[in-house]
Amino acid sequence: MKEFRLDRLEAERLANDGAYLRFLRERNVSVGLYALDAGQRDPQRPQRQDVVNFVVSGRASMTVGEETTTVARGSVVYVPAGTPARFHHITEDLRVMVVFSPPEG
Repeated sequence: MKEFRLDRLEAERLANDGAYLRFLRERNVSVGLYALDAGQRDPQRPQRQDVVNFVVSGRASMTVGEETTTVARGSVVYVPAGTPARFHHITEDLRVMVVFSPPEG
């Protein structure tokens, strides 16, 4: 069994001075924690994998392809492989659990 605690993942992400921390990689899936602070620009580009974004905390808008929605704690957004997606209008520090299938590089 592999078990993770969000507070420890956030501390590890901060210690590595990055917006993204991949904490699990298996044969069919990888999972990471993505952090964007209020007002920050999201630099992500279309992914080669299908992606599920689970918003752990914060508030923002998210555009996937041509559709835009508001996301907040508890929101889950699926992004098909190759589809442009980004967070914007981030009004509260955003923490997102990101699941890639197949696993990212």
